[in-house]
Amino acid sequence: MTSRRNFLSILFAICLAFLSFNFAPPALAADNTLPALNQPAPEFTLPTNSGDGTVSLSDYRGQWVVVYFYPKDFTRGCTLEARKFQQDLEKYQAKNTQILGISADDVDSHADFCDSEGLKFPLLADTDGAVSKAYGSWLGDFSARQSYIVDPDGILREIFVEVQPAIHSEEVLAKLDELQSSV
Repeated sequence: MTSRRNFLSILFAICLAFLSFNFAPPALAADNTLPALNQPAPEFTLPTNSGDGTVSLSDYRGQWVVVYFYPKDFTRGCTLEARKFQQDLEKYQAKNTQILGISADDVDSHADFCDSEGLKFPLLADTDGAVSKAYGSWLGDFSARQSYIVDPDGILREIFVEVQPAIHSEEVLAKLDELQSSV
C-alpha cells in the first residue's frame, strides 16, 4: 500500500511539473520592438522566390500590403498559413492588396515552396534577419509568425502578433474591410 501511495505521489508530482510548463510561443527578445502603428512601415528590399530580382515595399505604393513573417518553408503551420493566403488571393486582389511572405529561408527554398504549394504571391528571402528585426519579428535564427497591414501610403495600420495559421487570412481580410471602410 505504501509503495502504491509513493507511486501515485510521484505520478502526481510529474503531472504537476508537466502542466506548469509554458507552452506559449517564445517571447520576442528585449531588443525586438514592434514598429509603431500609424507611422511609416519600415522600408525593405529583398530577393524574391522568382529569382529575377528584388521586391521593395515601396514597389506597392498605391496598394494595401499584407507583410507576413513566418518561421520556415514546408513546416506544417507555415504551409497551412500560405495555403490560406493563396486560397483567399482573389479576395485580396479585389481589395487592391498585395501579400508578401518573408522568412529567413533562401530564394531556392522559397521557389520550391511556391512550386509545391502553387503560391502566386511573392516570398522574400530575409536570410540575415535584417527586415525581420526591423519589424520586431526576429527570434535569433528565424522569424516569428507575425503579420502587418500597410496602407497605400506606406503607413503601418495593423499588427498581428498571435497568429493562428488556420484562421489568420480570415482575420486579415476582416481587418482590411474595417480599415478600408474607414478611409
